[in-house]
Amino acid sequence: MITTHILDLSQGRPAPGVRVVLASIEDGHHIMIAAGVTDAEGRLKDLVPKKTKLEAALYELTFETGPYFMSHGVQPFHPRVSVMFEIADPDEHYHVPLLISPFGYTTYRGS
Repeated sequence: MITTHILDLSQGRPAPGVRVVLASIEDGHHIMIAAGVTDAEGRLKDLVPKKTKLEAALYELTFETGPYFMSHGVQPFHPRVSVMFEIADPDEHYHVPLLISPFGYTTYRGS
């Protein structure tokens, strides 16, 4: 299972309405698995459909942060953030949060 949430550090609150795309990376090619939009709490708990079986592989989450910041009247330096990570055990829960501001971001493996 893969989940995510986004916190806007410049506002001190979650980032709702951000489109997120999950893709697997095979032989350098991106294969889209799922897409969704963060909820009012900045969370995306049901990104991967329950019927989808993830495999041990390389994945990428792409966060469309540009429209979010521009809706707040801010021109961001990073209009899109991509986070690549590897799943070693597909039976584990992988939570990949994103902390953003108009001029930077960070991420980590959460729980």
